[in-house]
Amino acid sequence: MPDLHATLQHSFGHAEFRPGQQQVIEALLAGRSALAIFPTGGGKSLCYQLPALLMEGLTLVISPLIALMKDQVEALRARDIAAARLDSTLTLEESTAVLESMRSGTLRLLYIAPERLMSESFMERLSRTKISLLAIDESHCISEWGHNFRPEYLRLADVARKLKLHPVLALTATATPAVAKDIAKAFHIKREDCTQTPFHRPNLAIHITPTSHRERLGLLTERLTSERRFPAIVYVTQQQTSEMVATHLGKQGLNSAAYHAGLNPEHRANVQERFMRGEIDVITATIAFGMGIDKADIRAVYHYNLPKSLENYQQEIGRAGRDGKPSHCEMLACADDLIVLQNFIFGDTPTPLALRTAMDSLLRQGSEFSISQYDLSRATDIRPLVLETVLTYLELDGVLSPLGAFYNGCKFRFLQTEARVLAGHTPERQAFLKKLFGCGKRGYKWITINDLDSAAATIGENRERITKAFNYLEESGDIELQPSGIRHRYRITDDSRSIESLVQRMQELFALRESKDAERLERIMTFAQDPECLTRHLLRYFGEDLEDNCGHCGSCVHPLKKPRSIPRSPEKVISTEHVTQIHALMDEGHAALRAPRQMARFLCGLTSPATSRDRLGRHDSFGLLEDYPFQQVLEQTESIMPG
Repeated sequence: MPDLHATLQHSFGHAEFRPGQQQVIEALLAGRSALAIFPTGGGKSLCYQLPALLMEGLTLVISPLIALMKDQVEALRARDIAAARLDSTLTLEESTAVLESMRSGTLRLLYIAPERLMSESFMERLSRTKISLLAIDESHCISEWGHNFRPEYLRLADVARKLKLHPVLALTATATPAVAKDIAKAFHIKREDCTQTPFHRPNLAIHITPTSHRERLGLLTERLTSERRFPAIVYVTQQQTSEMVATHLGKQGLNSAAYHAGLNPEHRANVQERFMRGEIDVITATIAFGMGIDKADIRAVYHYNLPKSLENYQQEIGRAGRDGKPSHCEMLACADDLIVLQNFIFGDTPTPLALRTAMDSLLRQGSEFSISQYDLSRATDIRPLVLETVLTYLELDGVLSPLGAFYNGCKFRFLQTEARVLAGHTPERQAFLKKLFGCGKRGYKWITINDLDSAAATIGENRERITKAFNYLEESGDIELQPSGIRHRYRITDDSRSIESLVQRMQELFALRESKDAERLERIMTFAQDPECLTRHLLRYFGEDLEDNCGHCGSCVHPLKKPRSIPRSPEKVISTEHVTQIHALMDEGHAALRAPRQMARFLCGLTSPATSRDRLGRHDSFGLLEDYPFQQVLEQTESIMPG
């Protein structure tokens, strides 16, 4: 075992390891896969960054956020560590340089999003690269029943097996015991190599303040203007709330800014950088903000809206007080927020007709087939992430087996003259390339090939030779290549089950997901109402016991004799005027609104592929009943619409 402390001091400037880090690192260096469950700010990244310097080969890091990749790569390069990222924001020259350093073996760490592993050309490059370690951040996304399941994460275990990537390091800050068990099972991690450090952060004071919908903005303003705990993050659920709160705080003289996924990427990046530099005191943000943000001096985190789950809450308050100084975490609890959060849950569930159409499209194409998920999503009106979940369920049930992804088409442009590109090849290869270039439709700059299989048939070559030729020309700097039309290959591995039985199975699974997500919201309410120590309640959920009450949370400072009462507005009733408007909407005959669930989604202000395709988002009735529970709206649409 090398001198880890010497590497820690020399390369990272730290005198000592944080709890758990050395144990994880030693397991990896001994060739064993490991799971690191550290709280937000607990030093997870060092667990793969330090081994990357001591292992022979490339450390491949899977990370879901470009902002996180960018920050970590910049920090590593500042320490003269050869690190890079591959993402959609890079220029052609930057991407080419990264691929070349990967090919030459000079790169130590490469950060990518999980989606990049669906690229056949990138997978082919990985197969030619010596990879010493696979590190997977946010690994809780692999758990089907976790709070943030992402289908593309489930395939990581399969990729690791196919490429024989070992060891694997799984990292997360929000794994319950059940989710940790799922992760360990997927990557064959032994119990003794699962390291969990305490979630308890004694410097964080957790408070719950019940408030009504009307009083909440004034209460938040009073907190920020009188107590002035800056820098501060205010978490909200919806983008428009982020804008509204930031504007209001600005009018009260606070230096505030909104941050959400709907902003222009350049503007969003600018807001984040100004907040990091201390030029913004208060940032009002959706959950799009915060993952991977390494700002040690955040003094307060306010939840203007209820969080989606205790996992989200733990992660979000964990961004406060990373410098160890006292920090304030306050939830302004209003039960009205449950409507929007529940509507998101129920709105994702596909209609039976949509599921039937999807099953029919998938299972009547022969034993092996390929699909465009984008096209199937639009055809069935199932949102892309939900469709991925359907496909994942079929994989888990043994109905389908994934065979990888490929691009059906591409466009390319010459970076040198066509004659010069051809000149460096043998006569036989020149003839092949001329035929290949001739298959495309020539524009002013770009040559487009919409169907690589048709191109292969036209010139009498196999598809593999064409893709390898394009990859070679791209790596040589002869062309700029832009793949298009991604398709996914599958094999039917069990054709004994009827489409109706599979539709019923999918409905049962989505109903179970709805139930589990609804349970998570109930846990938030139980937590907010708890008169006992809030810190102990939160830690218990993550499998950690605290011997005594924390002494500094809201329940400890102001003891209660009974549960908190969380305000809730009187339940609204759908009026006859609303019913009249729904009938008028039905009479317009929109194909995207032909099923009761589609109509209910639309009335609750939830978009879908079909409504987006038909540009119904600006219709006067869109979001007509967004303040009403989805189930109530669905019951109404079912009562007045045919099946």
